[in-house]
Amino acid sequence: MNISDAAERSGLPAKTIRYYEEVGLVTPERGANGYRRFSERDVHDLTFLGRSRALGFGLGECRALLALWRDDARASAEVKRIATDHLAGIEARIADLRAMQDTLRDLVNRCAGDDRPDCPILHSLQTSRPER
Repeated sequence: MNISDAAERSGLPAKTIRYYEEVGLVTPERGANGYRRFSERDVHDLTFLGRSRALGFGLGECRALLALWRDDARASAEVKRIATDHLAGIEARIADLRAMQDTLRDLVNRCAGDDRPDCPILHSLQTSRPER
């Protein structure tokens, strides 16, 4: 099947598929005319990659997960380790976002938002550490 068909079936844009080919995540065959020919396995791999990326896995993690998927002798412990590490990263980012949310909420609540020039938000942005 051509790249348009593979894109439709996998739910990925053709540009993304070309990128995945460029970085070696998928390697479709090439016809005599030089056009890509995607197999069912390629479409499966693309769908797998799309789902992995939707969960926030990076390209290196996707490469490792795809290799593990293809390996019938894989140890699920390695898959779990990759997912656990990724989850820990997500949880750390959520904690950082919550801290930013709390700080910004506090600054917004302390700002009068009137005609006076005094503004705790601007004052906080000019200092190295936000006021609390």
